Order: sequence, then structure tokens, then C-alpha cells
Amino acid sequence: MKHFGINTVIFLMVSCRISAQSTGNRTVAVTLPVVTLMDVEPSGPITLSYSAPADAGRPVALPSVNMTKWVNYTSAIALGGISRRITASVNQVIPGIDIKIQASGASGSGGGTLGIPSAQITLTIAAQTIISGIGGAFTGNGANNGHQLSISLTTNTYANLSARTNTPVIITYTITE
Repeated sequence: MKHFGINTVIFLMVSCRISAQSTGNRTVAVTLPVVTLMDVEPSGPITLSYSAPADAGRPVALPSVNMTKWVNYTSAIALGGISRRITASVNQVIPGIDIKIQASGASGSGGGTLGIPSAQITLTIAAQTIISGIGGAFTGNGANNGHQLSISLTTNTYANLSARTNTPVIITYTITE
């Protein structure tokens, strides 16, 4: 019986010794493409309309600030690449009227190095930065994700105002390095 117990002990020692020396490795290839995607949600136009005053001698009433649009983006920059920015411009300027825009700080379900909004700007036909410092990041998709846009009208020179109906102004947003 002693002989059987000795064999069992030896068997356990050999078993432990074999499993303690077992190792392995594998190479894993990782690919992450450079990604630059941006859109404005929800799709569709907005309408900003002045209102006639109720009393003579008063100015036309400015439209309310529109806050229905959100900028969404996904960004993966190249190794050592520079951060991205989003610019905005218009296809035309309306005499007597300034179109102003400001992006809010990022909110929602995104992550990474999200962009930093600029101060409110008056849109012109020249592109101007509204969000800068975008690194590897995503904002989440749709309304309530990303940067909420505040778009408003102000009167800059009352003498230049002229009546108009549904004058289309296209705001172009661009994400770039």
C-alpha cells in the first residue's frame, strides 16, 4: 500500500510541473483607418422670420434663436497627425442682416478628445472655425449628441433692410485638419 501512495505523489508532482511550464503567444494585427466624418442632425431646413411690429415706430422683431441642429462627428487621426476643426460659411450675405452661429460644448453619448467651441461668430462667405481641437473622438449620433448649434439673426444696418420672402441661405459646414 505504501508503494501506491508514493506513485500517486509522484504523479501529482509531474502533473503540476508540466502545467507550470506551458506558455504560448500569438501576434495580433490591429488596423484603425483614418476617419473624418461629420454631419448636422436632424436633416432639413430651418426658418428664421422677422415679425412686423404691432405699433408704428418700433423695429421689426427678431426671430427666436434656432437651437434644433446638432453637429455630430467621428474622428480618428493619423499617428502624429494634427487635430481637426469644423468651419462654417454661407453662400450669400443678406444686406442689413447678420447670421450668427455658436456651437455649444459637446454633450451626449460620445467620447475621446471632443472639440472646443469657438465664441459666437457672424457668418460670411469665408469659412470660420466654430469647433477646434478635435482628436480621436465620436459624439454620438443624432439630436442631443455632439455640439448643439445656436443660429440667430440680428440687424446690422437698418437702412439696408429690404422686404424679402423665403430667401435661401445655405450654411456649409466642413471638418478639416
